Amino acid sequence: MPQTRWPEVRAQRGLVATPHALATEAGRAALRRGGNALDAAIAAAATIAVVYPHMNGIGGDNVWLIYDAARGRLRALNAIGRAAAAADLDGYRARFGAGIPPRGGPAALTVPGTISGWWEAHAYSREVMHSPLAWSALLEDAIAHAREGFPVSTGQRRVTAATRDLFGDTADADVRRTLWPRFHPSRLTGEAFVQADLAATLAGMATDGPEIFYRGDLARRIAAGAALAGSPLTLEDLAAHRADWVEPVRIRYRGGEAVSFPPPTQGFAALEILALLEGFDVGALDDADHVHLTVEATKLALADRDRFLTDPTVADVPVARCLDPARLAARRMQISPGTAMAVGTASAGGDTIAIVAADGAGNAVSMIQSLYHEFGSGIVAGDTGVLLQNRGAFFSLDPRHPNRLAPRKRTAHTLIPSMYLVDGRPRLVYGTMGGDGQPQTQAALVTRVLDRGLSPQAAVEAPRWLFGRTWGDVSRALRLEARFDARVADDLRRRGHDVQVVEDWSDLMGHAQLIRLDESGLVGGSDPRADGAALGC
Repeated sequence: MPQTRWPEVRAQRGLVATPHALATEAGRAALRRGGNALDAAIAAAATIAVVYPHMNGIGGDNVWLIYDAARGRLRALNAIGRAAAAADLDGYRARFGAGIPPRGGPAALTVPGTISGWWEAHAYSREVMHSPLAWSALLEDAIAHAREGFPVSTGQRRVTAATRDLFGDTADADVRRTLWPRFHPSRLTGEAFVQADLAATLAGMATDGPEIFYRGDLARRIAAGAALAGSPLTLEDLAAHRADWVEPVRIRYRGGEAVSFPPPTQGFAALEILALLEGFDVGALDDADHVHLTVEATKLALADRDRFLTDPTVADVPVARCLDPARLAARRMQISPGTAMAVGTASAGGDTIAIVAADGAGNAVSMIQSLYHEFGSGIVAGDTGVLLQNRGAFFSLDPRHPNRLAPRKRTAHTLIPSMYLVDGRPRLVYGTMGGDGQPQTQAALVTRVLDRGLSPQAAVEAPRWLFGRTWGDVSRALRLEARFDARVADDLRRRGHDVQVVEDWSDLMGHAQLIRLDESGLVGGSDPRADGAALGC
């Protein structure tokens, strides 16, 4: 077994993995207090919304896969916010032309869904799974870190310094007014990073419940702060928001089922990659063949995503047709072992965090939480501490595009929590951040564990690749981490790939988290590319 940079974590009672160690500790604390995997994920999600503010926050969205072992039930929870009622296509086209600006108030055009996701997950844990943990207990660590401060992570320093459109001379006036006093690089010099407004907001919700975020005084202050920056969001938009329980998407792979999130997320594209790889003996491939075939499958899957993905309540998304075995067999024939396809995609970026949790009873959770770009829209809503996402900037302003902007519509999303099940029970629980990189990294994790025999930590750490773009990046080359043998890059160039070699441990490759559940217990891996940990009890 390959030696790993970080130790592999084994546990019996429960295990949590996140991209920030304080969030992982909050999740483990919930387990130690008698909570289940879902409680651990909620506590970790609340904490990481505070301690990893460049990647996610309570002004963003989240999506969940939740396996309830006692009932043998796998459920998907969609806490993606809808566009404001006033965010119409013609109005945005008249103001902005071909595309929505990614920063500023107009980009903050979708309702934050994060809090509704935490609450619905908590309600299920308490009412159905009979957890002893109260809502307020799950927010304790998050409130403490916001109120008392925490050491700024290496990742936050690195990303803040590199985000020049927010913290440079060309930054939007409302970004300067709302974001700079809280998140400017000059604020990262002290020992403790305090977010007093956010602490007060979280404490209010711990006492009065999440209702105040969407329909109380807090909601009015959020709406007023958003409007002041030019956002179309209103109090009525917040009040109309609900999270939804939906059915996961599944495909067969290596004797089990790979499961991901349905539209409006790109989960079916992640499954399509695996379904295409099902026709190859991945375990027998060398590294160059493994990367090449996965990239070629990725091109086909992302072409389907870019052609069809939108809000399924507004237009049909033909997931069943995309994953039909006969169609996949025909598309698999387009993959040449020796030549790269010249296939273009529209590419989706975005910053995100992934959390995975499992417990000794067999419960498991994969959840993804996001602001879209780093620091989202760059707009903090008044004195609430709520940094508003810019996920709505992913809407198209092309009237013919399936993902075109419309009032109360959910935009296409990159977020894809995933699991691998055998005989109906989770065996792998995994997720990552990174736009187009999410389905590719998930394919790397699954094939490296199931086909190539790597342990979870080794699979997470192994050198990765990225075709297309990811967070904070516009290149569509094939990037390889420098830890690949140089002969891999040479081989891929000969096949026609535009190869670029990047640093050994690159943020471009996302921050992956993975837990394996088997007869011996729980085994977890966390990504050294981030600031996290896998911890068990």
